[in-house]
Amino acid sequence: MDRRDFLRAASLSALAAGLAVPGAQALANARPMPAPDPSAAADATGKADYTLRIAAGVLELAPQRFVSTTLYNGGFPGPLLRFTEGRRTVVDIFNDAGHDEQLHWHGQYLPDSIDGAAEERTPPIPAHGHRREVFTPNPSGLRFYHTHVRAGADLSRGLYSGQAGPVYIEPRREPGAHDREVFLTLKEFEPYLTRMDDDSPFMAPAGMEIPLVTIAAQSDPNAGRVPPGYELAYGASAINGRMLGHGEPIRVKRGERVMLHVVNASATDNHSLALPGHTFKVIALDGNPVPRPARVPVLWLGAAERVSAIVEMDHPGVWVLGDAIDSVRDGGMGIVVEYAGSTGKPRWAAPPPFRWDYRLFADPSHKVQTPDEVIDMLITAHQSAADGFDRYAINGVPYDWKTMPVTRRLKLGGRYRLRFRNASGDIHPLHLHRHTFEVVNLHGHATAGIMKDVVLVPPFQTTEVDFTADLPGLSLFHCHMQQHMDFGFMALFETS
Repeated sequence: MDRRDFLRAASLSALAAGLAVPGAQALANARPMPAPDPSAAADATGKADYTLRIAAGVLELAPQRFVSTTLYNGGFPGPLLRFTEGRRTVVDIFNDAGHDEQLHWHGQYLPDSIDGAAEERTPPIPAHGHRREVFTPNPSGLRFYHTHVRAGADLSRGLYSGQAGPVYIEPRREPGAHDREVFLTLKEFEPYLTRMDDDSPFMAPAGMEIPLVTIAAQSDPNAGRVPPGYELAYGASAINGRMLGHGEPIRVKRGERVMLHVVNASATDNHSLALPGHTFKVIALDGNPVPRPARVPVLWLGAAERVSAIVEMDHPGVWVLGDAIDSVRDGGMGIVVEYAGSTGKPRWAAPPPFRWDYRLFADPSHKVQTPDEVIDMLITAHQSAADGFDRYAINGVPYDWKTMPVTRRLKLGGRYRLRFRNASGDIHPLHLHRHTFEVVNLHGHATAGIMKDVVLVPPFQTTEVDFTADLPGLSLFHCHMQQHMDFGFMALFETS
């Protein structure tokens, strides 16, 4: 039974009446666009540290397999940007595309005028224009940059394009001993719309909260009465812009400790990675060192999540480092790992059964700070309610991306707990701009010490995260799946 059949059945059998879906209140309309960051004036002339150029290009995924899309500097991923924490940097961005663009510095603590979201009033990079950005990179660790525009049904725009690239902000102290680094950026290409729902068993829930199932059934009048909403599917998958077997292998020597920095730059999909005969020692999630590094047989990454993990190269051969789901790996999501002196066809073997859980890396002794306020966020969906796409809502209200209202005002320095109650059949990678949050509760299980900027919330479960509103201005919150964000799954906080 897929999620839609389940909801349809639940809607016919739900007996718990009177569970009203609370409403949300829009607190303010869009405020005027702020002036450009005055600190950039001193760096208005002179050579930039980095230059990025947005333009249409052709990517060769495999021999005779070409895709036309929008790219940074003509390739995918965009160039690796290595910053130094706390050292001012200058980036020139040229937009050769025929439409305005935004470049979001995902995971960094930056002014809203630079962060890269129209909802935060970041000035756009105009079509056939240029924008110079001056900022101080922080915090350290694995971040990334990507486009942040609404795509809707235009599958050439937004995260459906090839606009993504890794950022590494050099820490003052490296979190783990290793011999060298390898950066891997995961992405799908050739997107198309389908009515099929092929949600993977990623982070399959250990149980569902029945009240959320009931709310889901009662809040969607379309469930079982209209065709399923559009889902995204892809013709090809790739790591670092090349399909499995068609890129340069990762060449290693026995005894090496290789730090893998993995970015899931997918518009919509969650991914896994396994390397037969090896384990991954996870040392950082979303660029933030974990309190308890742990070895796992599989890495799981929701859309926009990042993992840094050390692999000890102690199992010689020629192997496939690829998605644990056969169909995804066969579609190109993999890369060859080749030991020095080893030859032959790359081999794959399924990893042992394993359930990814953030708590594996948590610190159970860490004391969670009591928040000043709990903000309840009930997530619901209306099937095929927005031009054939599902429409998503927070507390009963889809976000209005045209007027871009502030939905919640926060006090500067206040500690807030976001309670995500997922009354939908989808798993959601939820992202808060300009902040890092602490994961404090997963489906009724307390946890502590895990710092992230994206958290995956499974269907019909509750997740809680805490953050300090320590940056004045506007901060966007949204699901990082492009079509969920485009069709209502956003909120805007203003801190003062």
